[in-house]
Amino acid sequence: MRINKYLSEAGVCSRREADRLIAEGKVMIEDRTAGLGDNVNEGERVYVNGKEVPRENAPVLLLYNKPKGIVCTAEKRERNNIVDAVGYKTRVYPVGRLDKDSTGLILLTNQGELSNRILKARYHHEKEYIVTVNRPVDDRFLRAMASGVYLTELDKKTRPCFVEGIPGEKNMFRIILTQGLNRQIRRMCEELSYKVRELKRIRIMNLTLDGIEEGKYREITEAEMNELSKLLELKE
Repeated sequence: MRINKYLSEAGVCSRREADRLIAEGKVMIEDRTAGLGDNVNEGERVYVNGKEVPRENAPVLLLYNKPKGIVCTAEKRERNNIVDAVGYKTRVYPVGRLDKDSTGLILLTNQGELSNRILKARYHHEKEYIVTVNRPVDDRFLRAMASGVYLTELDKKTRPCFVEGIPGEKNMFRIILTQGLNRQIRRMCEELSYKVRELKRIRIMNLTLDGIEEGKYREITEAEMNELSKLLELKE
């Protein structure tokens, strides 16, 4: 395996950053200084700044309560990227997205296959949101949202979904989606002449925001991971 790929997959840094570290002579393979394009052979040890880099990191799945303004990208050129905001000890990346102005639950992982299985639209995984709009919601609006809305910009009708008002909150509703079209809820509301003021995701499948302060994260528990795995297996 190329040394820059080794460092990237180990969660140390991006391949580009790895090339920079190698060029600066900060990377060792066994007792020799690594060069650009060098390969790491099976059983060889790698060091960065004198610290050994394990060949594989343990699987990671984080639950993060995203604040408004954080961008769901691992791109370092984005000043407010989610990876820097979380600041986890090893390399992780977001599973899907929440737009910059939305808040709430998003997952981060270092497991590509797990990410793909959660994101695949055909599996109809549930994602739950609390939404605040610019004027009171009525039964007509709730029925229209639930039955599916034709999105002009995307030339697509949304899947039927669960929608209900929130007692005592005339401008708020709860919605559970099983698809993830770009800016879906905002587009649905706009088609019905409403404007989203606040959008918060509170659940992805069996995982919730409970106990996670805004801007904080926690690792998935063993019990949650076991239940998530069962849900994913049922969809195969």
